[in-house]
Amino acid sequence: MFDTTDELLRQIRLGEDSSLKLKDLRYKGNHVAEPRRDDIADEFAAMANSVAGVFVFGVDDKTKTIVGIPDDKLEAVETWIREICNDSIKPPLFCRIRKIPLIDGNNEERVILRVDIPRSIFVHKSPHGYFNRIGSSKREMEPDVLARLFQQRSQVRLIRFDEQVVAATSKNTLDRNLWEKFKTTLSPSGDEEFLIKLKLLSPNEDGEVFPTVSGILMASEKPHDFLANAFIQAVAYRGTERNAAYQLDAKDIVGPLDAQIAAAYRFVEKNMRVYAVKKPARREIPQFSMNAVFEALVNAVAHRDYSIQSSKTRVHLFADRLEIFSPGMITNTMTLDSLPLRQSARNELLTSLLARCPLNIESYTGNRDFIMDKRGEGVPIILAESEKLSGRRPEYRLIDDAELMLTIYAANPEQE
Repeated sequence: MFDTTDELLRQIRLGEDSSLKLKDLRYKGNHVAEPRRDDIADEFAAMANSVAGVFVFGVDDKTKTIVGIPDDKLEAVETWIREICNDSIKPPLFCRIRKIPLIDGNNEERVILRVDIPRSIFVHKSPHGYFNRIGSSKREMEPDVLARLFQQRSQVRLIRFDEQVVAATSKNTLDRNLWEKFKTTLSPSGDEEFLIKLKLLSPNEDGEVFPTVSGILMASEKPHDFLANAFIQAVAYRGTERNAAYQLDAKDIVGPLDAQIAAAYRFVEKNMRVYAVKKPARREIPQFSMNAVFEALVNAVAHRDYSIQSSKTRVHLFADRLEIFSPGMITNTMTLDSLPLRQSARNELLTSLLARCPLNIESYTGNRDFIMDKRGEGVPIILAESEKLSGRRPEYRLIDDAELMLTIYAANPEQE
């Protein structure tokens, strides 16, 4: 939509319609004073609930004059937009934000912010209710209209979430260096044909091709730019309490999922203790079994619910335990007790891609060539190796039916 600058300028001259919204901004210091945050949230949600469209910030909606955004305000405005999408709209809205230079009526270059909003697979609620867009204005949806929309969107989501397209992206979002590792001698020679066959790209209902959720997670450098919280928060604490005053190390681990798993593994490896036991002969005892840690990290990343946009995978390391949190309930009819016995994948496409990713951790000592094991051995390895080292069986818990928590207990060298 409006793929070139000329097309965008032509549409601005024509004015607002169902797929274009123009807004000028007013500032107070380094903050946006007008329009109000809640009003923009309503406008964003209305467009996502209706049709794909474009917001242009830095253009007067009445005169269609290109006002631009001052260079020293661009970062603040972009942050303001992202906060609206993440904090003021439920569920959070994924959009694409771009800085674009345009020539105004005086032949001077001014920078505007273009926000591409896809038609969502969810129904979004904003601060003042549920809105849709009719023509150039938003309207609160009547109950019968809202009910029909919920029904339509729920049917769309019958496709697995990891196979859904991310319309706020483009084909160029996928990095060749990241997806070429999936190619084999039997793969199609054409890049787009190959990516579609692998479901890293997929056409939407209008036939336009976009990256899928799995494509973004596995073959883009910054998945969290498009899928909020698609990263690992890792924190190491000095003691046994979750207290910032005792924080030893912390890192937000970003990048494609195979790189996240490797980086989280190295984070635990770097920050865990290794005990030296001298009797009867000197030997070293690690705080945790790194084979178990690896399996736990793979499971947490591969099986988390990426449609839950308000939570991230978390890895918290303490003196006496390791806690790993994965957003989402247990899949299908599985229970906590059946985890070691059954195999079920929320993200079939994602797990199949991880099963084709070469293991890229130099210090890994397990018997594995690829990141994902599709034989269902991960949980048994976590339980057996951790219990052997610490004497305590790891524990799985469900937190508020929204998050799976695994606790792996640390080795106790005094028991040796």
